[in-house]
Amino acid sequence: MKKINQEAKKNMQKSLAHSLSNRIFHLIARFAPGSRSLRPFLHKLRGVKINGEIFIGDEVYIENEYPELVEINDDARLTLRSTIIAHMRGPGKVIICKKVYVGPHCFIGPSSGQTLTIGEGSVLAAGSVITKSVPPYTFV
Repeated sequence: MKKINQEAKKNMQKSLAHSLSNRIFHLIARFAPGSRSLRPFLHKLRGVKINGEIFIGDEVYIENEYPELVEINDDARLTLRSTIIAHMRGPGKVIICKKVYVGPHCFIGPSSGQTLTIGEGSVLAAGSVITKSVPPYTFV
């Protein structure tokens, strides 16, 4: 019985340590310089899937609890104070395809269990609220 409790505590501590480091990297990434270098690197460390070179503007909030459910592809641009949440009432998934522009103050959040895809070359205007997939080369 003691072994089981010790193993459970050890797993919980790993989980807590991982959660804390994730939040610290996220906080640094929101305010640090390096929109094409340091910020994407810190988000990769957190578990966000980043493929290619991307731009992450100031104070961009990318899923804190499940960063591995967010995928951002080459030449995507996330601008000032945009928010990407991969879970509402349960985990979903967010895929931002190549050459997507996410304007300032956009909110992207899928329904529980759904995959929300922002298609290649799409533009999300400032203040957009996106809860459903966007086709490629679409202005929202």
